[in-house]
Amino acid sequence: MRAFLFPGQGSQYSGMANDFSIYPDWEKYSEKAQKILNLDLINIMNGNEEILKLTENAQPAIFLASYVAFKYLESNGITPDIIAGHSLGEYTAFAAAGVYDFDTGIYLVRKRGEYISEAIEPGKGSMAAVLKMKPEEVEKMVSKYEGLYVANYNSSTQTVISGLKSSILRFIDECKRKGIRATELVVSGPFHTPYLESAKEKMYAEVEHIKFKVPRIPIVLNSTGKETKDPMELKHYLLEQISGPVYWYQSIKRMVDLGVTSFVEVGPKNVLSNMLKREGLNIQHFTRFQVEKVI
Repeated sequence: MRAFLFPGQGSQYSGMANDFSIYPDWEKYSEKAQKILNLDLINIMNGNEEILKLTENAQPAIFLASYVAFKYLESNGITPDIIAGHSLGEYTAFAAAGVYDFDTGIYLVRKRGEYISEAIEPGKGSMAAVLKMKPEEVEKMVSKYEGLYVANYNSSTQTVISGLKSSILRFIDECKRKGIRATELVVSGPFHTPYLESAKEKMYAEVEHIKFKVPRIPIVLNSTGKETKDPMELKHYLLEQISGPVYWYQSIKRMVDLGVTSFVEVGPKNVLSNMLKREGLNIQHFTRFQVEKVI
């Protein structure tokens, strides 16, 4: 079995529009995206890193690039048996599986970015990656701090925490004293925590009247680490993951249990590939499947 994995925020980089413009469907979907969003997204994707990394810009940029990569694989007969996306990437996975179309997806991720940016005062929240420490031990440490949560269970040795910046900095100081590797992430807010409840509520109003279709293939959800094809479940948990944790490592283990032997990262950079390779799993970046030369 083969699984497609779609990356989340942090996979954006300046120049990504130029890089992805070599793929056949780039022009079609980039023009669609700019028209739907009324935004010069291509220039943003090729421009200043500080502007691109803003949540409301990074999310549609990654969605667009990842979707074009997916269409390229699909057009060459390379398809998945099961699918998942990391945080923002879950929105791309839904589009790839036919839950909704590209137009709906690019609109939703732009709105998601806007609402997340509005949810908490800039500079008040932050995130940090904790390395080479069991998730259960991270949970124990986090419980001692006000406004701090485990946001991402990324791998057996990488856990991301999120919450108040003041608590993040004190947590990192404690880690330094104990010889634990913990690094603050360059992000605009405390993703996947209750501080984003207002963003979740606003997104509920956006998706309430959108009909989610039965996906062509099962989708493993961030919020449960389990697969489903039920449209109501998909809608519910797509919203839940905005303010709740991402069970990524549990999702990967579930796919392995189901018989997945090959993973493909479909999108910019190779963040997910690096994580899975450290777990000893067989993962390739979608660019490894390029058919001779892309024209």
